[in-house]
Amino acid sequence: MTVQHEAVTDDSTQSLEVWIDQDLCTGDGICVQYAPEVFELDIDGLAYVKSGDDELLQTAGATTPVPLKLLQDVADSAKECPGDCIHVRRVSDRVEVFGPDAG
Repeated sequence: MTVQHEAVTDDSTQSLEVWIDQDLCTGDGICVQYAPEVFELDIDGLAYVKSGDDELLQTAGATTPVPLKLLQDVADSAKECPGDCIHVRRVSDRVEVFGPDAG
């Protein structure tokens, strides 16, 4: 039996996206410490994702692409988040690969 693993390649940097559930965010800022290019704490004390242009995305459920070079930092953010509020999923089928709903 052959098992195939889906790999993220340089030409698919937009294949993963991340979003934060602000209802669960504890405002600890661990995500910002791991990946300040992707996450930022706002004046309300909650974390949000940022666009590629460094714009804070404050709409509920807003997503941003995960650059390949930051994938490990974003994955670590999701793993270490005390609020379990960071969700990283594949864009193609919206399956969560890191975060509280990852299988």
